[in-house]
Amino acid sequence: MKIRTLILITLVSMAFLSCDRFSKYPGFKKTKHGIYYQLHTLGEDTVRAHAGDFITVNLTYMTMEDSVFFKGTRKLQVSKPAYDGAIDECFGMLSAEESATFIIQADNFFTVTLQTALPRFIKPEDVLKVKIEMLEIQTEQDFLRQKEAFLSWIEDFGDYEKVILRQFIQQEKLDVDPLPSGLYYLNLKPGNGKKVEIGDTVTVNYEGHFLNGKFFDSTVKRRQPFQFVYGTEWQVIKGLEEAIGMMRAGEKSLFIVPSELGFGNRGSSSNIIPPFTSLIFEVEILSVSSPNNS
Repeated sequence: MKIRTLILITLVSMAFLSCDRFSKYPGFKKTKHGIYYQLHTLGEDTVRAHAGDFITVNLTYMTMEDSVFFKGTRKLQVSKPAYDGAIDECFGMLSAEESATFIIQADNFFTVTLQTALPRFIKPEDVLKVKIEMLEIQTEQDFLRQKEAFLSWIEDFGDYEKVILRQFIQQEKLDVDPLPSGLYYLNLKPGNGKKVEIGDTVTVNYEGHFLNGKFFDSTVKRRQPFQFVYGTEWQVIKGLEEAIGMMRAGEKSLFIVPSELGFGNRGSSSNIIPPFTSLIFEVEILSVSSPNNS
């Protein structure tokens, strides 16, 4: 084994704090703040995320039975942990290109970190698994410098997007006006079920495509509806948050989402959605369940 690899493994072991070799979760070690972890991939870099840094991560939230209830790529700013065992501590245990699964307390994660109600399928005393793949770490200074340089290069694209969107509406002869936010809403099938409210667990099917008709995502094709707690941070883009909040169970509607309600002037972190790009989402609400119905 190469000396460099041995050094990296030693550094990782030190960075992961104190470990409990008698873990109640086989294969997992425990930190002094009660986080259980299992390292999957070791990176070359030893620089880890700190409060204030901007990170790009693949996130997967699972029950202890490995049932996935959220999976996606997010770019976010790391916060100072609000309590011992917070997910921000997990971020701080990884460097770029590293991945690990963490077991954390569910109650604090939802009520403190996400500031939302527990999903109906999770009890306050439960723990959950969070798989994190650290794709990139940027200091706040580097992030803001990169953003400023990018915006100065692409500043004219915002006006160009508005022209393209207006031409699309005219070409498709859509008799619809934008809402005050800029979102376009076309009802395809009325729903007669419960209206979506903050804290509800919502199950949806959606298909997303560009104005040229090319698809970029579809839960229908994957045969895997998306379930999330409405109002929870990091779940859906701003435009879909507004859209779903206007819908009822059983409803199917089409939304045109301008970039300021979508992925903005940076595009998606996965690079699938370019900057200043309007999107079309066809959304169907399969079910809506309030916490009181759990």
